[in-house]
Amino acid sequence: MTAAPSPLSETALDELADAIATGATVAGLGESTRFAHETFGVRDELFRRLVRRHGFRALALQDDASVGAMLDAYVTGGAGTAASALESAWRPWRTAEMAAALDWIRAFNQDHPDDPIRILGVKPAQARPADYDAVLEHVRRAAPHRLAELASHLEPIRTAHEIDEHVQRARGLHPGRPFAEHARDALAIVGHLPGDAVLPRMRLIVDFHERSVAGRDDYAGDAQTWAETITDHQRRTSHRVAYWDGIAHTSASPTTLGLAPQRGPQPTVGGVLRRHYGEGYVSVAIGFHHGDLGVATVPEPAPDWLDSRLGAADRPVHWLDLRAGEPRRRWDGPAKVRVISGVYDPSRDAAEHLAIASLPEAFDVLVHLRQVSPVRRLPA
Repeated sequence: MTAAPSPLSETALDELADAIATGATVAGLGESTRFAHETFGVRDELFRRLVRRHGFRALALQDDASVGAMLDAYVTGGAGTAASALESAWRPWRTAEMAAALDWIRAFNQDHPDDPIRILGVKPAQARPADYDAVLEHVRRAAPHRLAELASHLEPIRTAHEIDEHVQRARGLHPGRPFAEHARDALAIVGHLPGDAVLPRMRLIVDFHERSVAGRDDYAGDAQTWAETITDHQRRTSHRVAYWDGIAHTSASPTTLGLAPQRGPQPTVGGVLRRHYGEGYVSVAIGFHHGDLGVATVPEPAPDWLDSRLGAADRPVHWLDLRAGEPRRRWDGPAKVRVISGVYDPSRDAAEHLAIASLPEAFDVLVHLRQVSPVRRLPA
């Protein structure tokens, strides 16, 4: 339940949380990587202060609605453990740090039964591994002679629920044929069989693969839909909301990924929230200079990157509020910001960034850590 240790002092964390909360209806707490213990720790500590000191009562996560419901059930007193609640979650959430965050929320809710923190997944409900099992079982019963053919389509693609298809491609693990094509072929088999009870599950599977990063060949999510999940919840409940995601999504203005510059600036969830709430959406970027993330050792950033400029202070951690006059003037203008995704490759580190037209338009508050270490993965 204890938060990951933060290099920021208690006083500094209090001041930072106070700055973020000022005027905020929704706070986007974005990380430049999902692999760093320290960036998660800062975000978790800030969230706890936003809850205790400023009345935030909702946590929005990049995951689907069904996972959000499972996590919400756990923190509001449901059975099981934090680890079991995370079993179906997106793989980056399946860490000891996230489990500790859930346990803290659960304990807070036990102490505040009439004013609990709620959790929501911002993405629509998606296919789960159980859907593949149900489809296979249906065909085993209805048309056993088609089972092997169906399995040849479904078994390779269900691996995307453990390692995203685009990550499999980047790591040389992908079997070759696009998963969306396999899914559509599986739907054709199921659609011609008697009984339609599993067709909704099969269509969910197709939708999952067609709308994935690999299926769309696009790293940008569905910004409008994800943001509407947050605004709908906030409107219904009047709760102040913290939104945890990567900075490419929490940025309050469009971002261009260095890995896909030809696509140009892409819309963001934070951009939709900024248009909806104005200054009531506060965008926070938590980044780092260098470190060992377990999956890779990340070198010092390129000299023209924001992370290099922030690292010039050579301090373990510091933060800036770009809404103030002098810092805004000093840091105004375009910027390149480090991002480390699941497809990160140190050999192409120069491309592992996002570009923004105006730093203060994208991020209201910057938190910079000098060095980071890996998150602790939960046992499979």
